[in-house]
Amino acid sequence: MKPIIALNLKVYPESLGGKGAELCRHAAEVSLLTGVRIIVAPQSVDLREACQTCGDVFAQHVDANEPGAFTGTLTVEAIKQAGCKGSLVNHSEHRIPEKQIAATIARLKEAGLESMLCTKDAEESARLAKYEPTYIAVEPPELIGSGISVSTAKPEVVKGTVEAVKKVNKTPVLCGAGVSNASDVKKAVELGAKGVLLASAYVKAKDPKKLLTEMAEAIA
Repeated sequence: MKPIIALNLKVYPESLGGKGAELCRHAAEVSLLTGVRIIVAPQSVDLREACQTCGDVFAQHVDANEPGAFTGTLTVEAIKQAGCKGSLVNHSEHRIPEKQIAATIARLKEAGLESMLCTKDAEESARLAKYEPTYIAVEPPELIGSGISVSTAKPEVVKGTVEAVKKVNKTPVLCGAGVSNASDVKKAVELGAKGVLLASAYVKAKDPKKLLTEMAEAIA
């Protein structure tokens, strides 16, 4: 498979509404230009509009419950109807119990949607790989938003996770936390990752399209 760049827009002011739509347009244009798959996870209120702008949209979180009397939850059916291709699961800023992880991945799979399971280290990645998510994205929590890439600061985490998951199944491993530039992305792939998951470096960049183009071209 070709390397993947996944963009988590989080809930920054810079990614809300029209600003988020612009970030999604950039992603679609760079993907078309470079041939690199670029997944965008916008804010929940912007999912439907994002899906009309970008063809590769994930929710930042989805709940495992069936549709019904569950006020405030976001169902798999809702994100699918909006046009999403999948969802992040268990992000470091929205951790959920293992039982819920298993149920969420299963519900996404039943709906024909993808799952990107976020983990904190190699041990957790290997333990949760048995649920067969579409992707595993390992992100050491202490490096998230730091501007210090895991592929540079802790390359052993990336290599160790790739090797640990490979012993369980063939789930592709991405890496995240502190990924900030094209060099970080290239290094991640050289370490065995199938791509990267990043957020603030893209959302808060002075020229996000230029940054994303450089990242994509580094692994195209």
